[in-house]
Order: sequence, then structure tokens, then C-alpha cells
Amino acid sequence: MLIWGRRSKSIFVKFSASFLLVGLIPLLALSFFSVKTFSGYVERYTTSNLQQMVLYMSYNLNSAFNQYNEISKLMYTGRYEGFIDSYKQDQTANVNELEQINTIPIDSFLKTVLFSDPYISSAVFVRQSDGKLYSQEKENRSLDTNSFPAAEWLETMAPKPSAVAIFPTHTDQYFFRSNRKVFTIGRSLIDTSGKVTQAPKVVGTLFLDIDISLFEQFFRELSLGAKDELYLLDGEGHVYFSNQNLPEGAVAAAVQTNREMIGLSEDIPFLNGRVIARIHRGSLFEQLLSVRAAVYIAIMICAFVMVVMGAWFSRRLAAPIREIIRQMTVVESGRLDTRLSVNTNDEMGRLAHGFNRMVERLQIHIDEAYVAQIKQKQTELNALKSQIRPHYLYNTLEVIRMNAVDKEAGEVADMILALSNELKYVIDYGEDRASIRSELEHLQNYFYIISVRFENRYELVLDIAPEVQLDWPILKLSLQPIVENAVQHGLRQQGKGTVGITVEKKDRVLAVTIYDDGVGMSREALARITRTLEEPEAPSKNVGLKNVHERIRSTFGEAYGLSINSREHVGTSITLLFPVID
Repeated sequence: MLIWGRRSKSIFVKFSASFLLVGLIPLLALSFFSVKTFSGYVERYTTSNLQQMVLYMSYNLNSAFNQYNEISKLMYTGRYEGFIDSYKQDQTANVNELEQINTIPIDSFLKTVLFSDPYISSAVFVRQSDGKLYSQEKENRSLDTNSFPAAEWLETMAPKPSAVAIFPTHTDQYFFRSNRKVFTIGRSLIDTSGKVTQAPKVVGTLFLDIDISLFEQFFRELSLGAKDELYLLDGEGHVYFSNQNLPEGAVAAAVQTNREMIGLSEDIPFLNGRVIARIHRGSLFEQLLSVRAAVYIAIMICAFVMVVMGAWFSRRLAAPIREIIRQMTVVESGRLDTRLSVNTNDEMGRLAHGFNRMVERLQIHIDEAYVAQIKQKQTELNALKSQIRPHYLYNTLEVIRMNAVDKEAGEVADMILALSNELKYVIDYGEDRASIRSELEHLQNYFYIISVRFENRYELVLDIAPEVQLDWPILKLSLQPIVENAVQHGLRQQGKGTVGITVEKKDRVLAVTIYDDGVGMSREALARITRTLEEPEAPSKNVGLKNVHERIRSTFGEAYGLSINSREHVGTSITLLFPVID
């Protein structure tokens, strides 16, 4: 129990528990939730698309049925009035003559209907008076007049002679040597020349065979899989078309949905039926399931790697701490000859180095005399001063500044603030480049201190072209040495003056010019400094200028750097060239 209590307080256990609670568990929960949400969205989006496709297909099918209905009504147009006119002839007229009168307009009409649509395979007209058949079809097949039309068709149409009738899918075996699957549209021709009575007079009946390849054309757009099912049903459940090879005249009593199938349906008003699509979930979301499984596997692998890495890291972190604790126990016992072995350069390594230095110093303090101890403490104090963290120095300056503000020493407070900002900017060793804005702010802090120091005898003037973007990067600490030289060597000798900075863009080059109205330089001095800049090995007293020039060229290339122009008693101008980096 005691061992577990000690272990539960160890940094390894705490770090591992924190890692699991804060890192791994939320990551796994978020990952699984994201995958689940994305999968649900994909399923809903895919199902919605399929529903829209089924809706579009039902609309096309309904339009096709309406089109065939309109084709069957062509019998009533003025062009084919011979259908009915022939029946106005005297019933005692010669039969052959009457037949001839009927044949001409009927055959013409049937040919027109036959070739009005590519899916109409045959057109047959049955004369009501004597049952004579007139037929036209595209493949020169012979019609078996004894088996056409089916008796149940006539029985179906008899109660409503004015309505169109649609007969489910069947084979056209009433043509010799034919076994094509078609569905048939039937419409009776009513004599409209006499008075309208309650019992319409039927002149004849038109039958149109429509090839079911019409349905295949529409259904092909769904791109169904092998396990998907599709049905076209009428109001009584008769199957007009299906991809399941159902027997002729089958009634869809088993068209039901289950968990493995997604059921989609849309009504077909003309048929008083509907189109039903049953999509197999496994086929529809097969790719999604594969991707989801791969994502789950990847998540589990990542989680396993995170656990292993977390355990390894926590052990690696805890082991040096345990060793330090053990060595501290040894030191507490009075043994100062112990040392920690340092194998890393990270924080733990520095901590071990600090521990070793502490033990060494402690041993020195004990061994040396009181005076030597005082001297050693002074040495340590000086060493510690050089090791103060920058943020400690910033905080100290901020405390001094706030004291100055409290005592209404505003100028002192502003100087401390400017100095603090300068130190932050100079001591930050992060990047070699800085934005134009940062460089100018650093210069303004520097110049504020200079102005206060020299009683505002010097003025800083900034002129930035409108096309210059202050976020463009330039070399860090490249402007301050130039401005410092201008103040020290150009303005101090004459007591007062102005330092100006212009920033402008020339093509893809950024030109920063720093000028002053100080004492300037002689031609000999200008030539000596220019030669020093061009010859890397040449000794020079102008270390700041040469350092900036070489830093610019090493960072951006030989095409960039600085150039100097000066006239004695007029002033000096130094131009720095940088590339424009968006």
C-alpha cells in the first residue's frame, strides 16, 4: 500500500495520467466523433442524391407514358378522319369496297405511329365491326391473328372505352418466332361524328407494343450494383420492369425494405404506380466503409504510438529526476564528492550541471577560509549577474519605471520604457530578419533616449513611400548602427542636426536611405571607407558599417548591401538595398 502511494505521487504516474486525460482520451473521442459525423453526412448526402435521381427517373417515366398517350390520340386528328367516315357508308355496300376505304387511312396512321418513337415495336388496329386486324411492325414479322388481342385485354377496356389502358410487361409471342419483352398501350377509337350518348360507339381499338429497353435506358442512369433492386409497379402491384428477372406478370408482394437495404420510391401519376429502388448498403457505402476502417486503424495506430511515446518520454523525464533526488540524499548525508553523470543537453542536463556546480561550490565554501569564501561569493555574484534571464531584467526595468511614474517622473519612466523595448528587441535571438515596422520602432526608442540625453538637439525624420508595406522583412538591427554613426560622428561635432530616413521601392528592390546634415567627410575618408566595404580582408575602424554591409550581402546576395555618399560640411547619406519579399 505504501509502495503504491509513493508511486502514485511520482512524476511518471502523474505525467502519464495527465497525458491520458488531457491528450489521448479527447483525441480519440474527437477522432471517432468526427469520423462518425462525416460518415453520417456522406450517407445522408448519398441517399439524398439517389432520391433525387429516382425522382428524376419517375418524372421521365411519367413523361414517356404521357407521350405514348398523346401518340394514341392521333386517331382523332383531322388527318385520319377516314377511320370514321368509312363507317358512314351504307352497310349493304360491297365488303371489298368498304375494306379498301378503311385500309388506306388505317395503314397510313399505323406507319406514322410506328416510326414516331424508336421504342414502339409494333402498332395493331382491331376493327370493331368484324374484328379485322391491321398491323405494322419494324421487322416484317407475321401476326398470329388467332391469339391477338388477348381476351383479358378486351375485357379490361370494355367498361371504360374512352380511357387508355396499359398492360404490364409480357412477351410478344403473338408474333411468329418472337419472344421480345414489351408492354402494351391500348386505346379505343370512339365515333365522335354522332350525338354524344352515354354508351360511346367503339369504331376500333389501337394497340401499341413498347419495347422495355425504354425502361433500361432510364434505369441505366442510376448505375445500380449487382445487389441493388429496381421495380416499376402499377397501382395493382404488377411489375412492369425489374432487374431481378421476375416471371412475366409477377406481382411485387415482397418488395419490402430491411436493414441491409435502403428503400427509395417515387410515384408515377399516369400509371397510378411507382418506381422503387432498393439499394444495398454494403455496395453503396463500400468505399466509405473501407475509408472509415482505414481511418479507425490509423487512429488506433496513432493512439498506440502516442501511448508508447508518452510512456517513453515520461520515463526519460522521471529517471534523471529520481537520480537527482538520490544524489541529493547522498549530499545531505555529508558526502560532497558525488557527481551526476550528464548525458543530455536539455533542461534535465542543465539541471544536472547546475547540481554538480552547486556541489562543487559547496565543497569549495567548506574547504576555504572565511575571506576566500567572501571572495568566492563575490565571484559567484558576478557570474550570476551575467546569467540573469532577460525577462527578469525586463521586469526589473518595469518596476523602476512604475516607481518613476508614481513619483511623477514621466520622462524617466519613458526612457526606461524605451530602454526596455530596446533590450527586448536586441536580446531576442529568434530571427535574423525583422519587419520594416519593427526596425523603425526600435530606432524611435533609440532616438528618444538620444534626444533626452542631448536635450532634444537632434531630430529624427521618417519618409516612407506609399507603395512600401511595413510588413516587408529586412535584416534585423541593420538601421540602428547607421543612425548611431550619424549621431556620433556627424552631428555631435556641430552640436545639433537632423537624421532622416527615407524608404522607397524601386522595381523589386527596397531602398532605405539614412542621411544627416552633419559635418560630412572628406573625399579621402569617403574613399577609404568605400574601399574597406569592397575589400573583406581590409582592416577598418568602421566596424558597424562593414558588419551591416557583409550581413546584408551574405543574407540576400552580392547584389545588395550599402553605399555611402558624403560631402564635407554638408552631410552624409548611406543607402541600404534589400530585396522586396512579399
